[in-house]
Amino acid sequence: MENKSFLATLKKNAMLIVMVLVYLFFLVLTKGGIFSPSSFTELINQNAYVYILGVGMLMCMLTGGNIDLSCGAFVCLLGAFGGVFMIVRGMGAGVSILLMLLIGVVYGVILGFLIAYVHIPPWIATLSGFLAFRGLGTSILSNNSKTGSLAPFPVAFQNIFYGRVFPTEKGVFNWACFIFGLLAAAAVVLVIFVTRKNRLAKGYEADSIRAACLKSGLGAAVIILVMTKLSLDGGIPTTLLWVAGIVLVYSFITGKTTIGRHFYVVGGNMEAARLSGVNTRRIMFLAYLNMAVLTAIATFTVIARSQSAYADVGKNFEMDAISACVVGGVSASGGAGTVLGMVIGATLIGIINLGMSLISLDANYQRVVKGFVLLAAVVFDILSKKKER
Repeated sequence: MENKSFLATLKKNAMLIVMVLVYLFFLVLTKGGIFSPSSFTELINQNAYVYILGVGMLMCMLTGGNIDLSCGAFVCLLGAFGGVFMIVRGMGAGVSILLMLLIGVVYGVILGFLIAYVHIPPWIATLSGFLAFRGLGTSILSNNSKTGSLAPFPVAFQNIFYGRVFPTEKGVFNWACFIFGLLAAAAVVLVIFVTRKNRLAKGYEADSIRAACLKSGLGAAVIILVMTKLSLDGGIPTTLLWVAGIVLVYSFITGKTTIGRHFYVVGGNMEAARLSGVNTRRIMFLAYLNMAVLTAIATFTVIARSQSAYADVGKNFEMDAISACVVGGVSASGGAGTVLGMVIGATLIGIINLGMSLISLDANYQRVVKGFVLLAAVVFDILSKKKER
């Protein structure tokens, strides 16, 4: 029984183990370069959009393996609008953010309506956006700039989405960041043990005390390590707060709310869910409305980081989000997957990207490596399901 339990634990945490092994591999290849404080900051800032779009893509995929092919092109279009609002028209950051969010909501409502109520297949509905939005965004940029790009964005906007919390000079230990990390680590330990206690009280299956101690200890150690590194690199990036907030909110929605469970039920068997009283149309509508809003937030982090809006912004973002979900264990057929799994998948891809960049691997080979990682994750998912059957 112990061997079976151990093997089940290994299988459940396979991608987490792979992520650690890949990190150690690049730690050796980069001679410790990937362990520097600046690498931790870069990993967060470079992949913020993957985490945010990955959460939205997760909600779409849960409904039956559906995806959004338009999110990358929509980032380009929203970036162009943001450039016109803030740089050309001189609007304030607050007003511009609200207008861009409103555009995201309008698009989400239209897309959700077409998919949920007109019954247009999601890949066709979003493919039209994939083709149209980049052309429209590029046209807007060309009409408002001789160079085809708009820059720089206001400092106030950059500080919100690409700044630091209680910043200090690099190399000067940021105690506010470190204390925040200690509080976050304590919160993780508390949540794990409170959850275990509640599950036992209700008669549900729960982790053993040894497993709970190991899980909480590892989680706390990782948080403290990351925050220590960030403390030496100027403090907490605001992108981390945006990502952490979105991840926590959607972890709660998918794990603790009725509407979150409906996403899983619809993905498992839509007709059975409908007969059980679940409003399947509303779930599909909300999935794509939610995706559009999260795409708007991802756009903020991307254009704030690059400090410009340009035609190629958002290119292949939809592929990155889908890859993060698939590598993180989200089922390609829907009904299975977690936010935490997606985060692990996105982090694994981020580590691979950062590691390959640090060793100066040719960009073409980088694409080959990511392609094989994605294929391996899908094969692993299929083989695991066959064994379960």
